Amino acid sequence: MPQPIEHEMRDAIALLTLNRPEKLNALDYATIDRLMALLDAIEDDAQVRAVIITGAGERAFSAGGDIHEFSESVRTGVETAVKAFCARGQAMTARLEAFPKPVIAAVNGIAFGGGCEITEAVHLAVASDRAVFAKPEIRLAIPPTFGGTQRLPRLAGRKRALELLLTGDTFTPERALELGLINRIVPHDDLLSASFELAHRITRHSPLAAARIISAVTRGINTTIDEGLRIEREQFARMAATRDVHEGLAAWIERRTPAYAGR
Repeated sequence: MPQPIEHEMRDAIALLTLNRPEKLNALDYATIDRLMALLDAIEDDAQVRAVIITGAGERAFSAGGDIHEFSESVRTGVETAVKAFCARGQAMTARLEAFPKPVIAAVNGIAFGGGCEITEAVHLAVASDRAVFAKPEIRLAIPPTFGGTQRLPRLAGRKRALELLLTGDTFTPERALELGLINRIVPHDDLLSASFELAHRITRHSPLAAARIISAVTRGINTTIDEGLRIEREQFARMAATRDVHEGLAAWIERRTPAYAGR
């Protein structure tokens, strides 16, 4: 049986491919659970320096939650639906957002609902010029459930986010770039190469420093500036005594490429 997410390594980068193309890579419970298990393993693997997430097939990154499976949970009752669907999806996007290694979404097609919410949660995103986005949950008479009501307004601003959330309309990669949902748009055939190129530009630096930057931004973005600066000081203090700092400073002074040992 094929896995709902395929996992392969290229250099020090893990490529995770949502692998239900016949279902437009919809996020059923098994797919979410598999992603969480892979992230646990990747976090503990010192050889992995970054993660890229994409979708199998030519049509979709992910069309969102598996509605047939979700419908069964709703029929079972509110408590089951909240625990099985909403809490599970929110745990997934929270894990991606706070993951200590850079996570890049390579959005190769449809990114609706939960697929859009993965894009919102990860650290960076590159989109194919064939990508299309939407927040269509209102068509099912529900709000977004994997963090979309919270992350999209923080990225795009309240009024622009509410227009997308309340209409359910699709939007282009150009609009997603304007809203801050993605970092860049590339020709479809260049998507993975562009995503790996971005990952390599990050992984040449200290992985410890990358983790501290991600932590400072993720924790600080929703706090006051004073609290955010305190978090920044904490992250600096965690780095100051590490070998990576001493190596980075020495390499700078000696005008050579630093040799980081990693975690």
